[in-house]
Amino acid sequence: MTRRTVFRAWGHDFRPEYTQLGALRTHFPSTPIVALTATADRLTQRDIKTQLNLHEPKVFLSSFDRPNINLLVRPGQDRVGSVLDYIARHPQDPGIIYCLSRKTCETISQKLQAKGVKAAHYHAGLTPLQRGKAQEAFLQDDIQVIVATIAFGMGIDKSNVRWVMHYNLPKNIEGYYQEIGRAGRDGAPSTAILFYSFADVMQMREMVTKDVPARQAQLNTAKLERMQQFAEAASCRRKILLNYFSETLGEDCGNCDICRNPPTTFDGTLIAQKALSAVFRSRERVAINLLIDILRGMRNQAVLQGGYDQIKTYGAGRDLPYLDWYSYIHQMLNDGLFYIAYEEGYALKITERGHQVLKGQLNLPLRKFQPAEKAEKPTRAGKKAAVTATIGTPEAQLFDKLRKLRKAIADEQGVPPYVVFSDATLQEMAAERPISRVGMLGISGVGMKKFETYGEAFIKLILEHGGGQYVPSDSDSMFNEPRPRVAVAAADKPVSDSEDATIQFHQMGLTPEDIAERRGLALSTVKTHLYNAYAKGRELRIHDFVSDAEMAEIFTARAQLGGEPTLRDLFDHLREKYDYFQLRMAALYHKRLRGQ
Repeated sequence: MTRRTVFRAWGHDFRPEYTQLGALRTHFPSTPIVALTATADRLTQRDIKTQLNLHEPKVFLSSFDRPNINLLVRPGQDRVGSVLDYIARHPQDPGIIYCLSRKTCETISQKLQAKGVKAAHYHAGLTPLQRGKAQEAFLQDDIQVIVATIAFGMGIDKSNVRWVMHYNLPKNIEGYYQEIGRAGRDGAPSTAILFYSFADVMQMREMVTKDVPARQAQLNTAKLERMQQFAEAASCRRKILLNYFSETLGEDCGNCDICRNPPTTFDGTLIAQKALSAVFRSRERVAINLLIDILRGMRNQAVLQGGYDQIKTYGAGRDLPYLDWYSYIHQMLNDGLFYIAYEEGYALKITERGHQVLKGQLNLPLRKFQPAEKAEKPTRAGKKAAVTATIGTPEAQLFDKLRKLRKAIADEQGVPPYVVFSDATLQEMAAERPISRVGMLGISGVGMKKFETYGEAFIKLILEHGGGQYVPSDSDSMFNEPRPRVAVAAADKPVSDSEDATIQFHQMGLTPEDIAERRGLALSTVKTHLYNAYAKGRELRIHDFVSDAEMAEIFTARAQLGGEPTLRDLFDHLREKYDYFQLRMAALYHKRLRGQ
C-alpha cells in the first residue's frame, strides 16, 4: 500500500497538500515537529509518522471518551418525522444535522422551516457569503438547526451544540466520531443520533469504491463495515468507539441506547476462546472470513495453502453456522478482544483483553440482539439534561429566561452567547438559583471577572423568577413525548383519556398521521395508543395498517424463522420492508387468529 493510498484513508482528500508536509524534515532537519489531531486510530497515527518522516517520535494520547454525549442509533424509516419529534421535545437546543448530499441538506432544511423550525442549510455549493451568513446565524443562536454536509463544523467554536444527527450513515468511525464531537463541547449533556438502514450501507459502499484504486476500495469498504457493525451492535456503543481508538472502557457507559435497553446475554467465553485460539495458532495472520472457515473446518484453497487445517483449533466451531460465527466475532471485535491490522491484509490481532479471555482470566458475555424500542431511562447525564428538556418545570422555565438574558447581552456586545456563559453554567444556575455573590461564584463557569460583568443581571432575573409557582406534570420526562398543554377547569380530569381520544379519531377514519397532526402528538405516541388498545382487545381497523397481502408476507416470514422471532429478526428478514409498528400489529393479529 502506497503512502498516498494509506493517506486517503484519513478522509482528508480535500487537503491533498498534507502529503507534501514530509518535505519539512528534509529542508529543516533540526527543527522540532509537532503533529496534533483529535481523532486518529492506530493506522492513522502510524501514517502520520510516515508522512512527516518522524523517527521514533514521542506519542502522547489523551482519552477519546466524551461521556457527556448520549449515543443513539435509530431506524432509518420516517427520518423527517423523527427529527421533528426530537426538535419538538427540545425546542431551544441548538443542533446539527449532517446529510450526505447538498440536495438532501436543502430539502431537510426546507421541511424544518415549513414546520416553524428556525433552520438553515450549509454546503459547498453555496457562495462564501451564503455560507458565512448561515454559519454566523447558527453561532449567534439566531437559528436553532443547521443542516449541512460533513465539512461544516471544522473549526466552529460553538460550545453549546446540544445534539448532532447523522441523517445518513457516515463512511467510517473516524469521521463519525469527529462529527459527533461537535456536540457538548461545554461538557453538558448532549445527544448524538444516527439514523441507520441497510440501504445506507449499499449506497455508501458504492460511493467509497467508485473511481478509486482496488486497494483503496478494499480499505474503504472495511472501514465502512466497521461503521455498519457499530450501527448494528448489541453491546455498549461507547465501548465500541473507544476500542476502535485503542482505548479500553472498564464497564458499560450507561449513556447509550444499548446500555439502557440491554439485550439478553449468555456466557460466550468458550466460543470466544475457540476463536482467539485459532487466531493465535494461525500466528495472527488471518482475516475474519478465513478465521470462520478455519473454525468451521472448511477445506478451501486459503485454508489448505496456509496449512491452517493442521492447527489444533481447526474445525473446533463446526457446530455453529457461518452467520453465528460472523456475529460472535464482530461482538468480540466490538468488545476489544481483537483489532484489525488493515495494513497487514486485515489480519486480526489479539489485544491484552483478548489474551485475558483466552487464558480464562476474564469471562465474556455474548449477546442475542433485541431491538431497543421502549423509551430510554434517564442516566446520570440525562438527569442533568432534563433541566432543559423537560418542558414546563421550574428549572426549564428559569433556564429559558436565563438563555434569553444571555442572548440579549451577547447581541449587545457583539459576541456569541456561549462567550457570556455556557449552557452548562446556565443549567446549574437554574437548578441552584444563586441569589448572592458567594452563591453565584460557586457556580461552575462563573469567575470573579464574569461575576463583576454579568453577575448582578443574572441574580436579578433569578430573584424575579422566584415569585411564581408551578406544579409540574408527573408525566414530564426528557425521554417521553410531552403532553399537549391543554387549559382545563379545576374540576376537569387530567389528560388521562389520551388513548381513548386517539381511538375515537381512528374510528372516524383518520390515519395515524392525521391523528398525530390533529392532536398535536408525535406519530410514535399515536401508534403506541393504537397498539395498546388492540392489545387490550379493542376492535380496530387492523387492515388500515397492514393489508391482507402484507399480513401473508409477514406470517410467511415468521414461519420461516420459526418459534417466536424477535421484531428485529423479522425486520431484517423482510429487508426493512415493514416498520416495527406494522410488525407488532401483525403479531397481535396472528395471536388473535390462534385464540391466544
